[in-house]
Amino acid sequence: MTSAIDSAWLEARIAKTKLLIVAYEDAIDALCTGAIQTSTLDTGQTRRVVTQQQLGSLRIILEALENRLATLDARLNGASFIGRPGF
Repeated sequence: MTSAIDSAWLEARIAKTKLLIVAYEDAIDALCTGAIQTSTLDTGQTRRVVTQQQLGSLRIILEALENRLATLDARLNGASFIGRPGF
């Protein structure tokens, strides 16, 4: 039986997520330096201008992307668990 989620699909999602992480990091870094008031966030599908007032939401999105990357990586490479007795 073949899974609908194969390794090639996961690898493509991981690559796309990594590109999005870099785009968000670049926008956050540009705004945090204080040298500019706005930055263009190009995700490959859309382009939008972001401002320093949006730093909080940009960081939340970045954190979600990093979590997505960790989840996809765990699906592709397997997750490790530490088992401890409950007594």
